Amino acid sequence: MRKLTMMTAAAALMAASTSVQAEDVEVLHWWTSGGEAAALNVLKEDLQGQGIGWQDMPVAGGGGTQAMTVLRARVTSGNPPTAVQMLGFDILDWAGEGALADLNIQAGLEGWDDVVPEALQQFAKHDGKWVSAPVNVHSTNWVWANKAILDELGIAVPTTWDEFVAALEKVKASGKTPIAHGGQAWQDATVFDAVAMSTGGPEFYKKAFIDLDEETLGSDTMKEAFDRMAVIRSHVDDNFSGRDWNLATAMVINGDAAFQMMGDWAKGEFLNADKKPDTDFLCFRFPGTQDQVTFNADQFAMFAQGKEVGKEQAALATAILSPSFQSAFNVVKGSVPARTDVSDDAFDACGKKGMADLKAAADSGNLYGSMAHGHANPAAVKNAMYDVITAHFNGEYDSATAVEELVTAVQINK
Repeated sequence: MRKLTMMTAAAALMAASTSVQAEDVEVLHWWTSGGEAAALNVLKEDLQGQGIGWQDMPVAGGGGTQAMTVLRARVTSGNPPTAVQMLGFDILDWAGEGALADLNIQAGLEGWDDVVPEALQQFAKHDGKWVSAPVNVHSTNWVWANKAILDELGIAVPTTWDEFVAALEKVKASGKTPIAHGGQAWQDATVFDAVAMSTGGPEFYKKAFIDLDEETLGSDTMKEAFDRMAVIRSHVDDNFSGRDWNLATAMVINGDAAFQMMGDWAKGEFLNADKKPDTDFLCFRFPGTQDQVTFNADQFAMFAQGKEVGKEQAALATAILSPSFQSAFNVVKGSVPARTDVSDDAFDACGKKGMADLKAAADSGNLYGSMAHGHANPAAVKNAMYDVITAHFNGEYDSATAVEELVTAVQINK
């Protein structure tokens, strides 16, 4: 009876949403690159088809740090946006402040609990209530490669660290840039995420970045991970500092660099440039992480506008979790659906691989929240790790010192 009552109330709410002209939705996000903007248009068009206008509030900055600063100012002034793109612990932090709307009616009516993986629900729910609508799952331990360069130099897809280093040396000897990289803290951490997983394996990764075990953080294995980061730094061009991630992707697209280590949002840039997987570019897991997936998930959190979720917020949440949108959006974005019941028929070779890898990792227990993208530990710890990783990458610390600083940073901030 309770379930029936909830469904009846939800149906009434949805009917009210369609019978009254909805207000515009103001959406704060950091999807500003070409591929990201193309994906976002899928959501805009979906809502426009329902008569809902869109007020765009983009804040440039691939990791979302600047967007969160703008959001805090908006909320402090008593004028929060309708919805905000968020990641991981940021969602839980805002939910803990009581700032987010309760989406349980939409979730119950539409069966979100049955189709959204538990790993995502940990960040989409607070105290048993849905507070955000997951758009996708991004995996972060990808390498993107210019196929023509690899073919020209006779380089096979590397499957081990040693093979990867050999490939980098061969590219460097040819006069091309081996690794396209942007010198921003979140990008440095994205690379370190994969390097650490490859160096120590999943148990090491979990103990270090999720459990924050001090012995593991201060281990010889962690020093080796930093040593490997120094090798990567030696194969990056001199102009990397401050470069946006999509400009690094463009270097691979244009044949100026062979590899980029970046999450699967990079694929959207290749597609936006009319490049095809396995023909123009290659996608593969960072060598040594073939059986693991580190992930983040873009979600839209709805800020409370009263006792009940706003009608335009309800429509936005419903649109985001619809199977048709999940497929259409993620085909363009480069990510994979946040629902497990979406067909991979519309996805390209990299998308199909991403969906298969995600399922396999979830089934084997090798699906881990990304440290670099706010899904392993709270923002204070993540940002402290950023500082150490970037200082090491820029030559301020040697590897031994970086390990010591990492332990200290976690002790202070956890």
